[in-house]
Amino acid sequence: MARAQTAYLNRAEVPARKALQSALNELGFKLTLDDAYAPFETKGYLPCTYDGEDAGFDLRFGEVESPTDILSAALDGRDVAMKFRWGGDPREQFAAIAVCAALADKFGAIIHEPEQDKLLTLDELHATARKLAASL
Repeated sequence: MARAQTAYLNRAEVPARKALQSALNELGFKLTLDDAYAPFETKGYLPCTYDGEDAGFDLRFGEVESPTDILSAALDGRDVAMKFRWGGDPREQFAAIAVCAALADKFGAIIHEPEQDKLLTLDELHATARKLAASL
């Protein structure tokens, strides 16, 4: 399974920590973002907790660069890339996918899995996050 995803958003839609945490809560994920999350400033490991245990991932903000054909057609003016990476820990994967699901659900993000050059639907993100949560 891929260990990276990118969320593409309009700059004005990139959420502050409080709004993103609220979106995660609405989806029913027991994931807490660290106070270190700051739009456009977070660079590197972002600590998170899932049900009281460590579940962080790497997050970097950037501009949209050289989109693939499949991505180019879907971007529709989205100009910010939030790049997620995680290691082998399923909690890290859950955290990154849950945040991507919240971004897609509440902030209009398009989620791209670069390894297969595939756009992920909101239903796929929700199903994957719920499956991972159930396995933890």
